[in-house]
Amino acid sequence: MTGPYESYGRRLRRRATRRRLLIGTGATMGALVVGVPLAVEYGRPALAEWMLGRGTGPAEIPESSLVWFELTGDGVTVHVPKIEMGQGVHTALAQIAAEELRVPPERLAVVQADTARGFPAQTLFTFGSTSVASLYTPIREAAAAVREMLALEAARQLAVDAKDLAAADGAFQVAGTGRRLTYGEVISAHSGPWQEPAEQPELRPAREFTSIGRSAPRVDFRAKLLGEAVYGYDARLPDMGYGAYAVPPRFGAELLDAQPGDAAGMPGVQQVVIDLAAGFAGVVADTRTRAWAALNVLRLSWSEGSRADTAAVEEQVTASHGVVLRRDGSISRALTEGTRIEAAYRTPLAAHAHLEPLAALARVEPGTGGRVELWVPTQSPGSVVEDVRAALGEEREVVLHVTQLGGSFGRKGGQHLAVAAARLSAAAGRPVHVGWTRDTDMRQGFYRPPTHTVMRGSVGADGRIRGVEQVTAAGDIIWAVAGLPEPVRDLLGFDPGGLLGLFLPYELPAYRLVNRREQLPVPTGPWRGLGLMPNTFALESFVDELAEAAGADPLEFRLAHLSESDPEARRLRTVLRTAAQMARWGEPLPPGRGRGIACSGDVGTVVAMVAEVDLSEGRLRVTGMDVAVDCGLVVNPAGAKLQAQGSVVMGLSSALHEELRIEDGQVVSDNFDRYPIIDMASTPPIRVSFTGDGEVPQGMGEPVIGPVPAAVANAVRAAGGPRLRTLPLRR
Repeated sequence: MTGPYESYGRRLRRRATRRRLLIGTGATMGALVVGVPLAVEYGRPALAEWMLGRGTGPAEIPESSLVWFELTGDGVTVHVPKIEMGQGVHTALAQIAAEELRVPPERLAVVQADTARGFPAQTLFTFGSTSVASLYTPIREAAAAVREMLALEAARQLAVDAKDLAAADGAFQVAGTGRRLTYGEVISAHSGPWQEPAEQPELRPAREFTSIGRSAPRVDFRAKLLGEAVYGYDARLPDMGYGAYAVPPRFGAELLDAQPGDAAGMPGVQQVVIDLAAGFAGVVADTRTRAWAALNVLRLSWSEGSRADTAAVEEQVTASHGVVLRRDGSISRALTEGTRIEAAYRTPLAAHAHLEPLAALARVEPGTGGRVELWVPTQSPGSVVEDVRAALGEEREVVLHVTQLGGSFGRKGGQHLAVAAARLSAAAGRPVHVGWTRDTDMRQGFYRPPTHTVMRGSVGADGRIRGVEQVTAAGDIIWAVAGLPEPVRDLLGFDPGGLLGLFLPYELPAYRLVNRREQLPVPTGPWRGLGLMPNTFALESFVDELAEAAGADPLEFRLAHLSESDPEARRLRTVLRTAAQMARWGEPLPPGRGRGIACSGDVGTVVAMVAEVDLSEGRLRVTGMDVAVDCGLVVNPAGAKLQAQGSVVMGLSSALHEELRIEDGQVVSDNFDRYPIIDMASTPPIRVSFTGDGEVPQGMGEPVIGPVPAAVANAVRAAGGPRLRTLPLRR
């Protein structure tokens, strides 16, 4: 290991983590499940609550602040451990660091940390809207330590006491004099190792913030505008070859035999690689087109695999029975009182539809212990390194450079193309780049699992809910990628990812929640917000149906069932009222038009929104979205607004268009002509307001997507349309 932090070693310290669903590694999950004896019938509700409130920020952070910051004569560079996927996290974290450094954010150089920088793998893992919230205090403390370190050195160089120095604008000024040194001048005149302060310096009080809380341009804006940003598909090295490898024709099919055929003699082909023990067959050529052409002439034999289709998958995901995750009051008695209603909701398989298909570049040095260097767009560098070592040898040194990600939404949590690129590079003796087509990416992915929810409820003559019974079935999310044995998953009876948005936040005299998880013949896994959006669609649609049965206004009905004493319920009340005010809730609309409201909470953030739709032309058209968000402290208002708008756009696309179809064990909606997404012309105005005044930031990447489909479905009903209970919403 080399670098300025080398002398400080890699001692790690533990920090308290924030509230969040446990979504850690399979090993962590396994320890929890095996170690917690509550995974029995009457312990499941408590276990589900415990897992939902489990912290998931980085459990370990580097001891040395110089792992985060690099000091050169040009100034200070911050190495950000979280992955930039377009969400603007590098900009927000740079603003936080700049605040404590007393440097204008635009003068702080920001780079993506690689796996050799010294951050624990779990800290590099980027998921679940936790980046800014989980690193808010650690990066402030590290930046304050660097500022103090520079102040001590500046005091020595100026022959003054450090307490006589004031830090501002990237420089130290001696009080009452014109003497001044910039950070770059202090660093340039320094020799020897840096000495970090023995005690943690005080952090800047919020009332003095000059960077946090202000809109700032993205730190990667110029590079992306000029085409200088390097994505996984853009990564290049001298003397690089292009690789392609065989993928199964159906879900679950395995490679039985492979022969090179005429591939080796084709123009431009440099290497044919067949390893049946690893189930791998691929080629390396001088161009990507030639690699794909050679792959097509390999003689391959596959096992049959799955023959499942969409109808069979939906039949398997049918809510009828399961494990009890909540039991409050007597639901059987409650459902015999008042007006009883029942409704069922479905959401389909969905693709991530990220802009950049999967790609990876590998350079493997010769020999069984040769160093491996990777350039990969991934949310989980640690997982990729583990996978490559498992494939090529545990003794190898593996360094992973994370490239820019052209979207992910959970799809690039790992990145198995890196393993393929490394296998091909090791065999060919040269760097190899592998990149999928859009069709292959869509066919070989994992997908948002389908859900089916049956809701039963009753309301009394006083307009109050008597009780709700909720029976939910869904494919696996976390269990699908965590690698736990099926008996352990079955014993637990629920998938942790499916807990997001699963519980009604309202005051209910009786509430019973039954959940069922299903391992499907189709690969499923994390999708933006995990279970948040499918669950919220069912719950917030049904609350509207209860309001209709009670003859109540949907907004007032929600407010009447949210506690005024519970802090989280009060936050929901605030965002509901704010969104309603923004949308002019209650003002009459022309015939054929309507407004719908919905709300949800996730990762410490609460959201409410009002959708306005127009059915007057015989089709569903969303004409406006008003969104109120309480995400605590807003670090970069402009960036947070873009995150909210992006979530609404993705939610609308899923609500109105997206449905992945399966036939004969294969994806048939494998490109955008068969898997349509929302276009610019159909995207309505999206207005966003922030209501929170918290002292720390909460999540912003995913929570806003939760209420989108329910708000639209509720608006359709309000406009005089049918009650739509299946996504995508179609009249």
